[in-house]
Amino acid sequence: MEAVIAVFALLFVLFVVLGAYATVKVLGAAKRGVDRTIDQARRTVEDHTLRAKSYVQPGPAGEVAQLRLRLRTSMRATQDALHAGVREDASLKESLDLFRRLSAHGHELDAELKRLEGEPDRATLAERLPELRARTERITQSADSLRWAARDRAHRFAADDLDTLSAQIDVEAGALRHWTKDEPPAAPPPWPNAPATDNPTVQQTWPETPRASEEPKRAAITPPGQRPSYPWQKKPRPESTT
Repeated sequence: MEAVIAVFALLFVLFVVLGAYATVKVLGAAKRGVDRTIDQARRTVEDHTLRAKSYVQPGPAGEVAQLRLRLRTSMRATQDALHAGVREDASLKESLDLFRRLSAHGHELDAELKRLEGEPDRATLAERLPELRARTERITQSADSLRWAARDRAHRFAADDLDTLSAQIDVEAGALRHWTKDEPPAAPPPWPNAPATDNPTVQQTWPETPRASEEPKRAAITPPGQRPSYPWQKKPRPESTT
């Protein structure tokens, strides 16, 4: 009895632990989903704000907002392309590591551009613009180069696979059409009463009707003495001599 109670207690504790673990996993997944949604919404709002500033604010302030928007767009597109490609092509891991190093410079430049958006000294901001523009150009060019190289690699693999598949299909199509050149047409099955041939493989499958020459010869009129008699027939009367 004590053993049964111990087993039930152990099962209860196990169910409680599994339930707590599943609850923690579900809550963690939900929290990560909420965080991703919040981050995406915040990035969308910031992008729209930067786009509006680049059009509305004239002078250096508007150009700073434009540089920041260009930097963020290029880095995000490259990040998405590399993360999507590394799942199918493990050789992109090295490119992803290089992008992480490039992202450090990109985040540093983005933070600096964000601070300069509220710079009241327009003259100093105008002096800094050439250097900020050059840094943005170098980072975005590197990011674009990684992104397009990954896409070209994926397209090349797809083209090679399509060429191989087309070659295999051509070979298979040629094999399917091979019968029209070498294989003779199949002979039809024999029909009833077909004339015999010299081919021993052709056999008659239906019985032949007896020919007239093979039937036994019968007399046209049977003599009375040879005719069969039946009990229901009357005996013939003798002919009268008178």
